[in-house]
Amino acid sequence: EMLSQAAKKKGFDKKPEVQAQFELSRQGILVNAYLQDFVNGHKVKDEDVKKEYDGIVKAMGDKEYKARHILVEKEDAAKDIIARLQKGEKFEELAKQSKDPGNKDRGGDLGWAAPSGYVKPFADALVALQKGKFSASPVNTQFGWHVIQLDDVRELKHPALDEVKPQIQQRLQQQALEKHIGELRAKTKVE
Repeated sequence: EMLSQAAKKKGFDKKPEVQAQFELSRQGILVNAYLQDFVNGHKVKDEDVKKEYDGIVKAMGDKEYKARHILVEKEDAAKDIIARLQKGEKFEELAKQSKDPGNKDRGGDLGWAAPSGYVKPFADALVALQKGKFSASPVNTQFGWHVIQLDDVRELKHPALDEVKPQIQQRLQQQALEKHIGELRAKTKVE
């Protein structure tokens, strides 16, 4: 309070740059109050949470895959890798030439993941593989050409609805808020 009074005595509250900061603070307080009112008035229903959860579970599937890949720029390079694998060369060694820096030093290991975690052409090729086998032909994605090896498959254990309910509620609230802001933007003219 003392510093605030001293600043007023020096006229800081009249300076244009300080006035601009006052206005921004005022707008921020109003926006936060509006957003809080929106959230309070739009509670997420349990049936909506359950529907979202079921959709996520369905999209993820019931299996997860432990895979490796080698990513190269050209299809011919991927075909060469497949030919070398067919001759008995080790996947882990050939993975060192992968352009994926995140796993080339780990033998191309991608760890465990549901197919939904990959781009569609990669996921489709992965689930078509038999355990212990590698792709017979290169798989093209927007990242380049992949040679994929399936190491293992296991049942995917989804977390219980109660464990993820708060995150799903927050996600649905965020989506509702974004939709509302989009509607406001469409019918509001700001100059």
